Amino acid sequence: MAHAARSRGRRTTRRLHFVDRPVSPTKSSAPALILAAIGVVYGDIGTSVLYAVKEVFGHGIVPFTIRNVYGILSMFFWTLTVIVSLKYVVLVLRADNEGEGGLVAMLALASRAVVGKPRLRSVLLVVGIFGTSLFYGDGVITPAISVLSAVEGLEVVSEHFRHYVIPITLVVLFCLFAVQKRGTAGIGRFFGPITLVWFAVIALLGVVQILQHPEILKALSPYYALRFMWENPGTSFIILGATVLCVTGAEALYADLGHFGKRPIRLAWFSVVMPALTLNYFGQGALLLQNPAAVKNPFFMMAPSWALIPLVLLATAATVIASQALITGAFSVTRQVIQLGYLPRLNIQHTSVRTAGQIYIPAVNWGLFVAIVLAVVMFRSSSNLAAAYGIAVTTDMLITTVLTFFVIRYAWHYPLALCIAATGVFFVVDFLFFASNLLKLFEGGWFPLLIGGIIFTLMLTWKEGRRLMGQAQLAEAIDLRGFLDSVFISPPARVDGTAVFLTAEPGVVPNALMHNLKHNKVLHEQNLFVTVRSHEVPWIPMDKRVEMEALGHHCWQVVVHYGFKNEVDLPRALEHAKLRGCQLEPMSTSYFLSRDVVIPTLGSGMAAWREKLFAQMHHNASGAADFLGLPNNAVVELGSKIEI
Repeated sequence: MAHAARSRGRRTTRRLHFVDRPVSPTKSSAPALILAAIGVVYGDIGTSVLYAVKEVFGHGIVPFTIRNVYGILSMFFWTLTVIVSLKYVVLVLRADNEGEGGLVAMLALASRAVVGKPRLRSVLLVVGIFGTSLFYGDGVITPAISVLSAVEGLEVVSEHFRHYVIPITLVVLFCLFAVQKRGTAGIGRFFGPITLVWFAVIALLGVVQILQHPEILKALSPYYALRFMWENPGTSFIILGATVLCVTGAEALYADLGHFGKRPIRLAWFSVVMPALTLNYFGQGALLLQNPAAVKNPFFMMAPSWALIPLVLLATAATVIASQALITGAFSVTRQVIQLGYLPRLNIQHTSVRTAGQIYIPAVNWGLFVAIVLAVVMFRSSSNLAAAYGIAVTTDMLITTVLTFFVIRYAWHYPLALCIAATGVFFVVDFLFFASNLLKLFEGGWFPLLIGGIIFTLMLTWKEGRRLMGQAQLAEAIDLRGFLDSVFISPPARVDGTAVFLTAEPGVVPNALMHNLKHNKVLHEQNLFVTVRSHEVPWIPMDKRVEMEALGHHCWQVVVHYGFKNEVDLPRALEHAKLRGCQLEPMSTSYFLSRDVVIPTLGSGMAAWREKLFAQMHHNASGAADFLGLPNNAVVELGSKIEI
């Protein structure tokens, strides 16, 4: 589930579903979308020029020779071509889930494609959720390495700045996270232009160096990459862990599909981003041919001395934008995962009255900040952070390739041979990058894996705990229709207004109703028994949002459906009850919720520590009233205990 417009929406037919999503008041032109995509989608991969070449040559693994410079640049170019251009831009962008992208959308698409194979579906769900968990590990390393590498440019200006790099980095990061609660609308309009200037500058820096050594362009040929790998197979495998740095942020191509569409993302890549990256990488190579000592920081040493301070400032702005896009992505992914039922409800604040997708989640924001500060303080340089980077990213790339296979095989029904051919090459490439990054496990690769592992444990614990809660509730459940029939044999006093009872499963008596009858001994004039259902599709339109079944005596069973990108707003959804003869007046409607207290018990459920963890997560979850968008002055919470 994810964003749904509160006041306006559009419907377009696509495959078997209808799409209802928030749209801006005016339709964006193609140039505007391309410019926005440059700022949001490509900010991360655009700042990889700050550290990628430096990490390949900076540790003495690759002997510094002209042949090796040609070989490494050729590997960079063809890594960009195979992984970004062919895999993501050409293939993966086609696997949209009702126009949405990202690992969560791909997971939903793949799981629906194999719905008739429950074991396979369960495995894919676990694999996909693990990949989603690793996104948070990437979300810690990427801002840390990007901002730190930009500020390290001060060391090229003067060695005296060395001691100020970490403090300045931490101040920049703190300011970035501190302004998140104000929303991104105000600064978002500057993302595209600033990032476009960044790409223009890095391209210009590269061109200046290439003009001095134009022969470096011969490295565009795959011959030099293949020759290097043939002559240095062991070294080639080792440096794949550093080479992958040039495709940092490639997953953003797919994750931001729903915001910009395929065409703007593709046009931005081929017309601006890839040419600028290629020119800069080859410019760094040309500089190294002329001045091997520049290997300590080839990016900043391409610039003339008078331009160093402005370049450091521009690089810092570019890395902040790249980090901003990732933080915003973390908010969106978290909400989607919550609505899919893998995380407890969190406090979600909307930072825009016009755009439903602009949200702020304090727990995620400051959790990321604390982890990033730990990363900066522990690793202390972009080179050290580079050792921690790669495992999470390459694992996600590998998982995306695997899920893509099941989508094109079982959803698109392509021949098996074609599916293997389409994804097999990418799987081999991704696996080689993944295997190479495993060599960095004890040098820092454990850090993002640890973060991802913690999130993965929390997700599975919450999902399993909710399942056990559902079983416990069903074991003691009373059939709703039969209960109402017995109640109305000798009905209690009826009071004016409408009572909305929230229940986890349709057709069963909610605890809140039992408590209301027991203590208040009254029943409202109208009673709605509402169940909210999440689905593995991004959008469910308003005309398909609500199902109602009359139970007699002015009582209705209601099921409200949401996709994982719809905005949850229960009062708005229940407005459709008027069409079924149930008039809801906001001033006379009360919402009854059960505030369950989970009691861990010994038995056949989860391990004792996981049950205690789930109980704590359940206790700390934000209230259902806020999550469902209920008016605070119309909510009645009645407590109950559930043993799992």
